[in-house]
Amino acid sequence: MEIAENAALVVVDVQKGFDEEEFWGPRNNPEADDNIASLIDAWQATGRPVVFVRHDSPKPGSPLRPGYEGNDFKEYVERRRGKGAGPELLLTKTVNSAFYGTPDLDAWLKASGISQFVVAGIQTNMCAETTARMGGNLGYEVVFALDATHTFDLVGPFGWRLAAEELARASAVSLHGGGFAKVLSTADVLAGVGR
Repeated sequence: MEIAENAALVVVDVQKGFDEEEFWGPRNNPEADDNIASLIDAWQATGRPVVFVRHDSPKPGSPLRPGYEGNDFKEYVERRRGKGAGPELLLTKTVNSAFYGTPDLDAWLKASGISQFVVAGIQTNMCAETTARMGGNLGYEVVFALDATHTFDLVGPFGWRLAAEELARASAVSLHGGGFAKVLSTADVLAGVGR
């Protein structure tokens, strides 16, 4: 798949608080961080725009609350911020979708003439998926780099529990099969960047 010269990379909530396993539980895809780093590097090397999204949780006990170390970006992301040749945006939010953050992502993308973006980050089935779905609803061409995301086991209604990998697969099927986004591997996204 061809990745546009001005396609944005939307890096969702890659924050230290997600490393607190005792809070979140078991996760999937240990390669996610390396894949996210590879995507950021490719975007910065080619002058494409990067959007860094940070979740500022309003919940007092959240590892992502402002003022707590867990709110900070993971070190490998923080080291890369401000290093690219292309435009960069820092966006903060308190809900699942980056489209309900500050500054206004939709307005920024439109002002920049961007119609395609790639989603990577945490969590696959929460903020990454919600951002991708809204992007699809708003008419963007959305690419979801599945292996550049990860999530955690989750308990739902009726005592149902799904493992992180099951949730990731369900997100991929819903996004791709539902027409919200094209779900690709990091390798396929990078191949599209190199064309």
